[in-house]
Amino acid sequence: MAGHQEWIKRGLDDGVFLLVGSIQPGLGGAVLAHNTSREVLQKRVDDPFVAQDVVTAEIIGIAPAMADERLSFLL
Repeated sequence: MAGHQEWIKRGLDDGVFLLVGSIQPGLGGAVLAHNTSREVLQKRVDDPFVAQDVVTAEIIGIAPAMADERLSFLL
């Protein structure tokens, strides 16, 4: 679905999505988002798959405590 790919690209271009990929084995997808609030992220979850009731979105908040140095910007 082209609209889904455009939604992902917009999130990446905006600097909100850090990582996008599939949950294996074929269990859907996942997005790692950063530098946004839960409220803003909920509004951003306007993926065409969600809008067409193909999938439901679940936002899981993480309170990072430790990270590899390469990911220290997440702390």
